[in-house]
Amino acid sequence: MKNLFLLMGLFLTIIMHAQNVGIGTGNPSNSAALDITSTTSGLLPPRMTFAQRNAISNPATGLVIWCIDCDELQVYNGTIWKNLMGGAASFTSPPFVTTCDQDWMVRNLDVSTYRNGDPIPKVTEGAVWASLTTGAYCYFNNDSAMYAATYGKLYNWYAVNDPRGIAPVGWHIPTDAEYTTLDTCFGGNAIAGGPMKEIGTTHWTSPNSGATNLSGFTGLPGGYRNANSTFFSLGIYGIWWTSTESPPNHALDRYLDYDEVGLYSYADGKRFGFSVRCVRD
Repeated sequence: MKNLFLLMGLFLTIIMHAQNVGIGTGNPSNSAALDITSTTSGLLPPRMTFAQRNAISNPATGLVIWCIDCDELQVYNGTIWKNLMGGAASFTSPPFVTTCDQDWMVRNLDVSTYRNGDPIPKVTEGAVWASLTTGAYCYFNNDSAMYAATYGKLYNWYAVNDPRGIAPVGWHIPTDAEYTTLDTCFGGNAIAGGPMKEIGTTHWTSPNSGATNLSGFTGLPGGYRNANSTFFSLGIYGIWWTSTESPPNHALDRYLDYDEVGLYSYADGKRFGFSVRCVRD
């Protein structure tokens, strides 16, 4: 046991005082703090989903991860996540379901940049949110640790309509007509909500009427932020923006209700914060 402690102490001394550390080599490069040499194995960074990556609190500049959903290695540059080619980190392979001849994402959107890499402002202060006429996002109750991984972000419609685009390449924000394709396929808007809701009451408030998820859409009740910046109805409503405007100051959304079976349409003010789903181009 004594010899073991002596060896451990010697190892720690080498690590603490060596300018260059080698794994698999006794002659590490002078330009590398850590030199890993192997012809049979590689370096394995943390692997996580897009949502898990975005739930990292205050990522350090230079942090590197493998994004499972995005199918690429990504690094945080202090402001946004980028791929190793220097472009904005992509989200090219999100989980989706093919239903009624459409490909729909099965998770709410959780991007913090526009398609060109420009950041979408995160706005938590109520008075600022209530006065916005430009794109912004938040998390329900401004609590990313509690809600981001499950429900994604809430966006105002200005972000949805921004010409830089919030949908990943190859996807877009659905029109109201594209949601109509879904509700027609599942029997009309009066009963199409049941096939679009996640089954059970893990997230939905009981009774979660008619929920079968036959569509595979797996709608979740992420609640919303109203135009005056108050948060409402987690567990009660799932509400998703469409790209369809309702002039002069509104846009159409689609919503599911915990105690009803329909897929309903409504025109709300553009400052509301709703979830977003994308459909493939």
